[in-house]
Amino acid sequence: MSTDTPRYPELLDQLSGETKTWLITGVAGFIGSNLLEHLLKLNQHVVGLDNFATGHQRNLDEVQSLVAPEQWAGFTFIEGDIRNLEDCARACEGVDYVLHQAALGSVPRSLNDPITTNAANITGFLNMLVAARDAEVKSFTYAASSSTYGDHPALPKVEPNIGKPLSPYAVTKYVNELYAEVFARSYGFKAIGLRYFNVFGKRQDPNGAYAAVIPKWTAAMVRGEDVFINGDGETSRDFCFIENAVQANLLAATAEDSVKNEVYNVAVGDRTTLNDLFAALKSALVENGVVYDKEPVYRDFRPGDVRHSQADIGKAAGKLGYAPEFRIREGIAKAMPWYLQG
Repeated sequence: MSTDTPRYPELLDQLSGETKTWLITGVAGFIGSNLLEHLLKLNQHVVGLDNFATGHQRNLDEVQSLVAPEQWAGFTFIEGDIRNLEDCARACEGVDYVLHQAALGSVPRSLNDPITTNAANITGFLNMLVAARDAEVKSFTYAASSSTYGDHPALPKVEPNIGKPLSPYAVTKYVNELYAEVFARSYGFKAIGLRYFNVFGKRQDPNGAYAAVIPKWTAAMVRGEDVFINGDGETSRDFCFIENAVQANLLAATAEDSVKNEVYNVAVGDRTTLNDLFAALKSALVENGVVYDKEPVYRDFRPGDVRHSQADIGKAAGKLGYAPEFRIREGIAKAMPWYLQG
């Protein structure tokens, strides 16, 4: 199937009138809890699996406060670990669509502790594939990563052209794609990998050693602390607002079989330098009555990081009907009130 028109509004109408059962792994995390919120507001039934390694109960509590009581009643939570096959099997029972978000993110974390990253991201992923296959789910959509492009220099990033991985994390996410491909070939399993590019938005944790750049910098600015930039600030990324990632997941899960067993870039197809990001965050804070008057502090480049990243989203647009609604400044403007209340 190829489409030139966005199918997301039509899909939302369809889902709001037709209840299905979805499993979200990593449901208490940043992306997982946003998927939960959207699906419950569409009156879907949702099973959530999380071990709270990086997710938080407060994220689930916040979702509960944002949906109607009858919508929250459609949510079943399982505290469990994807490294345990029995937990995965229990979570997959009676499920139509799997949205597999559970993983240990962060390049630096994987460099510091590759064994734990491997256990969650490869053993856990394989457990989920087996459990979902045995439960005969309709589709399996999983969080892949732009880190898979590795040292391939070409921009924008096009799905077939990848280089050598630059971190243990990147290795694990590439192995996910290989396993999904083998399961498609060996068992007729239907999966889609979404290569996320620097997703950001509400409920993304600003704290901890492995916090993502946007919440981390915003929290530092609100507190009047120094903001540290790794390198010269001209490193660039394709920052993708969370609502674009939610759209991609719902489109992928419900896509026709002819476009499954593929990987797709999820981004906006643009590039923002860290220096420009710093300026954009300062500006958004001013609009919310917060003045940050410090200059950034530059330090060494971070090991394992790629210099530039930008996605070609043509494949996702053409085959899934993906049409990102938020560019970086619109996403920052929408997320900023949440960051300020935190």
